[in-house]
Amino acid sequence: MKKFYYDVLVIGSGTAGLTLALHIDRNKRVALVSKSTLKAGASWLAQGGIAAVFDKNDTKALHITDTQVAGAGLCHNNTVEFVINNGPDAIHWLINQGVNFTLEDDQKQFHLTQEGGHSHRRILHSADATGRSVTDALVHRVISASNIDIFQNHHAIDLIKNTCKMDRYATCVGAHLLDIEENKVVTFSAHNVVLAAGGASKCYLHTSNPDGASGDGIAMAWRSGCRVGNLEFNQFHPTCLYHPKANSFLITEALRGEGARLLLPDGSRFMHLYHEKAELAPRDVVARAIDQEMKKLKCDCLYLDISHQPAKFVIESFPTVYNHCFSLGIDITKTSIPIVPAAHYTCGGIVVDMNAQTDLRNLYAIGENALTGLHGANRMASNSLLECVVFARAAASFINQETIPPSHQNKTPKKNFESPQVIAQNAFIDENMKMLRMLMWKRVGIVRTDNELGKAKSEIQKLKQKINERFQNSHINSRLLELRNLAATSELIVISALERRESRGLHYNLDYPDKEKIARDTILTPTNWVD
Repeated sequence: MKKFYYDVLVIGSGTAGLTLALHIDRNKRVALVSKSTLKAGASWLAQGGIAAVFDKNDTKALHITDTQVAGAGLCHNNTVEFVINNGPDAIHWLINQGVNFTLEDDQKQFHLTQEGGHSHRRILHSADATGRSVTDALVHRVISASNIDIFQNHHAIDLIKNTCKMDRYATCVGAHLLDIEENKVVTFSAHNVVLAAGGASKCYLHTSNPDGASGDGIAMAWRSGCRVGNLEFNQFHPTCLYHPKANSFLITEALRGEGARLLLPDGSRFMHLYHEKAELAPRDVVARAIDQEMKKLKCDCLYLDISHQPAKFVIESFPTVYNHCFSLGIDITKTSIPIVPAAHYTCGGIVVDMNAQTDLRNLYAIGENALTGLHGANRMASNSLLECVVFARAAASFINQETIPPSHQNKTPKKNFESPQVIAQNAFIDENMKMLRMLMWKRVGIVRTDNELGKAKSEIQKLKQKINERFQNSHINSRLLELRNLAATSELIVISALERRESRGLHYNLDYPDKEKIARDTILTPTNWVD
């Protein structure tokens, strides 16, 4: 088994992972691992932008209040204040890395858009491809950094931890990964390990996320004894393209910020019946309203219309959406866009502190696989990329303060991954992947009941047993690893949903339609909890 030794191992190459790697001191060796290419994650696909206070009529206090309101009373106030207060500085750092945010016509101020839940225009963006702009700039910096080694097409399998008899805390000392191209297991030993592996929206049949959003970081941390929390809060983006011949494609919320209207098949508006802010209501409200109207009318989709705006404005403001839709025969300057809600963001994750530390010493979690407390029961639009940058910088600062021993002193426990090959591996994976994602969509979707959740839990636990048997008795491949992690994370989502006996934010249970007076996090503790 090939072995590597690093001071810091970063698993994930989205905005959070790239930002952290760039903030590690240059005298420390960093391994940046990506399951696919550096630009294959959710960050690359982000359209809307990054929320921060730059308008003279806006204040950080208002941004904090908007975030707390959207989070339905479950946001951690200290986290919200920390992220938003550090927002402008994070934006300036991104600019220094080469990110070109769209400016007003006079080229003197940022062009700011408004999205659901925000009381002011505070979304900085690069047209409608902000994630691509951020990722391009940070990847360019990472490639030129002398202390960062890049490992693409490496899929993390499990974390490695040591427990010293003289110390009550377990310590993360590295990870086993699958080199996908070589089809071999390799070991990375590191003094610090950072999970920046993204969310788990692939648990659902319909998702706006890239194919790799399989909950890898959450599942690995749980298996290693870390607590997870608030996984019942799965954000469904209200507007994803509905097209029988195309993969799901996110239609940015910024369209609604610029006046796009949600319509029923007969062309009538309906959002004013659900919320005073109509199309600019928080995402959970909009997604639930669309879901309810679709069920009521028994239709496959609803519509989003911005054709009343000048064509030049639409094309220049939303070139990514315009070009993608036009390639499918939909001219958004003339006709409505067929849309459906789709799984979009995992608001819960691995429990961390203000330095992004998990329960396992020397293990950190940042980005979508972490529970920082910023999003509460419902993430407000464009706060996620901001959280990635702010917490990545905080974690890196903490790591840089440590005195790291020479990497060769790390001792990595041996683990045997050699096992007999099983024929028809792909057929097993295809069948069970489809079954799991359909199950989650039907029983653990936008609107839930205890009966459906209970059935989902039972079926997932049976599936987990089959997957684990296959994992122990077959050669490992990337798709089997994803299925294993999806099943583990799906079970955690269902258990979390059953634990919450109320409806709050993104979690709506018909058996408990009211909100409890006291807001509580749903924290799950594994039997091998490391603290």
